[in-house]
Amino acid sequence: MFDNFCQVCASRVLIFPSQVSSVANSADGIVVTFTCWCGTEQSQLTGRAARSDRERAVAA
Repeated sequence: MFDNFCQVCASRVLIFPSQVSSVANSADGIVVTFTCWCGTEQSQLTGRAARSDRERAVAA
């Protein structure tokens, strides 16, 4: 389970494992694709590589 801010329904929602449709590795990190409660398919980049990119962006 993780939280996500949905741009379509403009709210922060909890995403449960049953809503996840795929998990894939990429050069940028792990891409989790899921369906929001409003029915919109979305994806979120996570993992160690994604965190280090965010940390560099915050430091700049």
